[in-house]
Amino acid sequence: MSEPGAARLVIVDDHELVRAGLRAMLSAEPDFEIVGEASDGAEALELCRELTPDLVLMDVRMPRMDGLAATREVKQHLSRVSVLILTVHENQDYMLEAIRAGASGYVLKDAPREQLTTAIRKVLSGESTLNRNLATQLIQRLAFEVYEREEPSSANPPPDPERAAILESLSTREREVLELLALGHTNRKIAQTLFISVGTVKNHVEHIFAKLGVSDRTQAVVRAFEFRIITPPALQ
Repeated sequence: MSEPGAARLVIVDDHELVRAGLRAMLSAEPDFEIVGEASDGAEALELCRELTPDLVLMDVRMPRMDGLAATREVKQHLSRVSVLILTVHENQDYMLEAIRAGASGYVLKDAPREQLTTAIRKVLSGESTLNRNLATQLIQRLAFEVYEREEPSSANPPPDPERAAILESLSTREREVLELLALGHTNRKIAQTLFISVGTVKNHVEHIFAKLGVSDRTQAVVRAFEFRIITPPALQ
């Protein structure tokens, strides 16, 4: 039985046996509650709008609307709902698309129970499921794409009210924390670098999430690059 305040999860996969297996595995965890299931991306989007879960386990290849398209829609309309991609293979180009769509990370479909539950708990706590090297590589690639795409008009960029509001809302310390998040640093490493407590770092990270309208570290950095709030380290 789920505990009061358990994380509310939605499982999305077009194979009933896969959903049943995930449901059986996750229902045994007292801090998880399975509140819904969907067999395609369109159904998942409707379910998320109705239930506003904490996290969606999202398959990729599905009829009507695939997982990446559904992730984009969920994150556009329900930014605080986290999405963890279910995949059968690890591929950096593929994962870049998932992160660009708004996913917090991914987990392999054949992952053992402990790995799956750990990944879910990491995402729910605002962490990335990607190992540090992969996360850094993907974020750097995305950042360079953003900067290369906007370079021709960078001399006289049009005013962006949303960017201006975010810039004004972020404190100097929060921007420093964002810079270190982009380097893949843990809260402990950030605390050591800035000579502050881990608890203070956690508070800064939570404030950053709220101001950027994201639910995890990876998406915070991606959004910061997209709004040119921080510069990729290699371009500094």
